[in-house]
Amino acid sequence: MNVLNQVITDMYSLYQGDCAEVIKEIPDNSIHYSIFSPPFRNLYTYSNSERDMGNSKNDDEFDRHFSFLIPELYRVLMPGRLLSFHCMDIPAMKERDGYIGVKDFPGDLLRMFQSEGFIYHSRVTIWKDPLIEATRTKAIGLMHKQLMKDSAMCRNGLPDYLITVRKPGSNPEPIAHPDGLTSFAGEDEPADGVYSHQVWRRYASPVWMDIRQSNTLQKASARDNDDERHIAPLQLDVIERALTLWTNPGDIALTPYGGIMSEAYQAVKMDRRAVAIELKESYFNAGVNNMKMAIKDQPQTNLFMEE
Repeated sequence: MNVLNQVITDMYSLYQGDCAEVIKEIPDNSIHYSIFSPPFRNLYTYSNSERDMGNSKNDDEFDRHFSFLIPELYRVLMPGRLLSFHCMDIPAMKERDGYIGVKDFPGDLLRMFQSEGFIYHSRVTIWKDPLIEATRTKAIGLMHKQLMKDSAMCRNGLPDYLITVRKPGSNPEPIAHPDGLTSFAGEDEPADGVYSHQVWRRYASPVWMDIRQSNTLQKASARDNDDERHIAPLQLDVIERALTLWTNPGDIALTPYGGIMSEAYQAVKMDRRAVAIELKESYFNAGVNNMKMAIKDQPQTNLFMEE
């Protein structure tokens, strides 16, 4: 087994290792849903491991490495079930790419999934404040001084996307909502038809304007400054909505890029089971601590693998 470390309970299985290798141990057609943020090519440095896809020398090298994972994701996912990946357009930089512009990373990823047989299911745009992006990235295209100088180089801010693909076939376990959608942003409300339609309109909207950007596991876990920090954890609001729409209680949700375990954490909080794989030891250890907040004192039984 290609696992450096693991933590197993009835509700979650966490594995430290190379996701392209560890996922081979997961049985066919056993995962109900997958949600994750892949490395944004070489935009960020996550670790110094040669197995870290974020350390790719260029876009082509990342795409080649990522292409080994997609067939495994297809294999483990149940027929008719869904996979969602969080991504964004990537700024092109003159010193790295030879020009200033934007690269269609979401489109490239989607075409890679389609080439392996996945069906394009949906896409939602997640609004982000361009002023915050300008302050954080210092991107020329978002600077007000560039507007004053030459707005030909000004651009719009870069939103996040949650793109969802589907494995062909009939779903053997329907995801029914007999009471409609009766919660929003973590708040319980009476189960009445009118409210359910209001929530559904928010969830079905092609643009999610109300995602709380700061509602991340880093904030929820309130870690100290010396603790390991993940560069861009996915907002818990996004994960909650996806799990509400596309899983049943008790379903198994997989994330091959566990990070600090945001997806696994939210899955367990919502009475789903989770399988997460993370390469970096410090992220894995931080994620283990985060999962302890989600559930405690579970019996040690492995969901899939023999020790």
